Amino acid sequence: MIAELIARERIRDCLFRYCRGIDRSDEAMLRSAYWPDGTDAHGPYNGSASGFIDWALRTLPSIERGIHQIHNILIDVRSDGAAVETYFSAFQRQPGTDGKLTQWDMKGRYLDWFTERDGEWRVFRRLVVFDWIEELPLPTASEADRFGARQPIGGRFPDDPVYTFFQARPANRSAAIE
Repeated sequence: MIAELIARERIRDCLFRYCRGIDRSDEAMLRSAYWPDGTDAHGPYNGSASGFIDWALRTLPSIERGIHQIHNILIDVRSDGAAVETYFSAFQRQPGTDGKLTQWDMKGRYLDWFTERDGEWRVFRRLVVFDWIEELPLPTASEADRFGARQPIGGRFPDDPVYTFFQARPANRSAAIE
């Protein structure tokens, strides 16, 4: 029972690493979510997991803004791996086929086969199922106007605040809690 709970938590952690990796264009984080010999059928991409990561890293610079969120996570731990269905929402602003900026609201599910090697769980096989896709109107105001005082604004690796935030240690932990 404890081993299954640990497996479930490591699988969830892997899913969260994927989201940060894809949203922050963090290659190391993204690679840590897949086994190098795995596969991914991801909309327009279908092939090896390492090939998907290479494809994503070439595509991500053209995505002005992107965020992935995961929701319901159903995990069926088995003797040879785990079948995992994870609902996702993805919001992306990127050039369309005509080159003009387009904003998308996409929802679907990651159907993953996870395997464990040396205590680490990663995606071995992924199929992305799209359940909802909607083109949204682009914002008319600039990011400076829209975000205003809501700073800092999220960015890519290594400039996003997350990469320095967790490295900072309060000099006096009790003072930091108060």
